[in-house]
Amino acid sequence: MLMIYLSAIDSPEDRIKFEELYNKYRGFMLKVASKVLRGEQDAEDAVHNAFLSMAKNMKLVPELDSLKLRGFLYIVTENKAIDIIRGRKRHEVEEPLDEDYPLCAPTEDEEQTLTWCISQLPPRYQEIILLKYSHGYTTREIASVMGISFSAASKLDQRAKARLRELCEKEGLL
Repeated sequence: MLMIYLSAIDSPEDRIKFEELYNKYRGFMLKVASKVLRGEQDAEDAVHNAFLSMAKNMKLVPELDSLKLRGFLYIVTENKAIDIIRGRKRHEVEEPLDEDYPLCAPTEDEEQTLTWCISQLPPRYQEIILLKYSHGYTTREIASVMGISFSAASKLDQRAKARLRELCEKEGLL
């Protein structure tokens, strides 16, 4: 695993520094992540993400003998653990309140018509609608996934919703 991180670092001095950092503080970082996540696999993921982040930004990592290093590692690891929790919450499926009283559940025909309307959208519009409203990604995350700017993703979302609204009105859903 160490070789993967080292391949992201250009400078030989930074590689040596990173290797020492990895060997000396990996256990500490696992303890920090485990405290937040309470799961060994998730803690491993958080530490992995922390090391990847540091490998890409070695100039931000304090010197090994400095007093700031442990605090820095604690903060970075804790933030990566919190990111895992946030990601998990974002993708959780909400339980219905009461099956006897659905709030606004579409009928089977309406659901099929909505699915048909979405399928009539251009592929990029379909992607943004599904990522945002079915999977719960933010516009900023969608921009990153699609490799476009935030403003382009916002405009794409706006256009996709407008086109979907037109199709739904045409089909009598709205």
